[in-house]
Amino acid sequence: MFRFANPDYLYLLFILPVLIIFYVYSIIRKRKAIKKYGNPALLAELMPDVSYKRQHWKFWLLFGAIAIVIFVIAGPQFGSKLETVKRQGVEIMVCLDVSNSMLAEDVAPNRLEKSKQMLSRLTDGFVNDKVGLIVFAGDAFTQLPITSDYISAKMFLSSINPSMVSTQGTAIGAAINLAVRSFTPNETSDKTIILITDGENHEDDAIGAAKKAAEKGIHVNIVGMGQPNGSPIPVGRNNDFMKDKEGNVVITKLNEQMCQEIAAAGQGMYVRADNTNAAQKALQNEIDKMNKSELDSKIYSEYDEQFQMLAWIVLILLLTEFLVLDRKNRVFRKVKLFS
Repeated sequence: MFRFANPDYLYLLFILPVLIIFYVYSIIRKRKAIKKYGNPALLAELMPDVSYKRQHWKFWLLFGAIAIVIFVIAGPQFGSKLETVKRQGVEIMVCLDVSNSMLAEDVAPNRLEKSKQMLSRLTDGFVNDKVGLIVFAGDAFTQLPITSDYISAKMFLSSINPSMVSTQGTAIGAAINLAVRSFTPNETSDKTIILITDGENHEDDAIGAAKKAAEKGIHVNIVGMGQPNGSPIPVGRNNDFMKDKEGNVVITKLNEQMCQEIAAAGQGMYVRADNTNAAQKALQNEIDKMNKSELDSKIYSEYDEQFQMLAWIVLILLLTEFLVLDRKNRVFRKVKLFS
């Protein structure tokens, strides 16, 4: 496990482009100043010891040293000891519909982006819980195995898009079955599935899958995305919409009845998402009601500092910069190291 002990110092990297701009500006000013005294080609003959290449080398050596120093003070570390700790929490598997119909904009900014925003805020409220992520359309795939690493969860969440699953459709049953198999074996904590979908083009036995999950003590909560009256599906950036074979604009509608039936079979709740945070709050309240028990989580408890090698590189760069003179040495003038 790699991390920076003081990651805020990495903001100093923004200094580097400023240094480059300042250096380029100083070169331009210097060239303009030389032109005032005459033809630069003729003046170069009068200054045989001047080496512009050496000046460039000195700058880039110093530039590299400054860049590495910033990483050094940020404190690069590698985890060296992995420990198992026990925490009080629950296990949550999120099943997110990524079919094309989730691009409809009857919920702002669209169904999929609204789902990702809601899950991101929900993850911010987790403390000791474990969370996993499954994406599905015509097939279901595990995007993130169940974990207590919320940073990774949010990172994977942000990268989700409909192209991740090539087969279109809404295989809700397959997603529920995969989620049931994804929980940590032999854990005694409460488990729940949060399924976010518009329920359209439902293909398999989702109600049967939800019943089987409930029989194992796993509640299936459904968040309905969209509006029952429907919305077209945007295609590209030209304000165009998806059409069927006859050329008619496809209208995707929230299958609210199906979502409610699945939630009832899974002994969970159903809530429809809108442009407020009501659905997120309802989910959070449902999670808060669950019985928390001890969960085993593996964490890195000791970190080794890894700045030593970088510090040696900085020292070598600075020594090299010091030894490279601005002007050519008369003794070694004929040596073309920098040509």
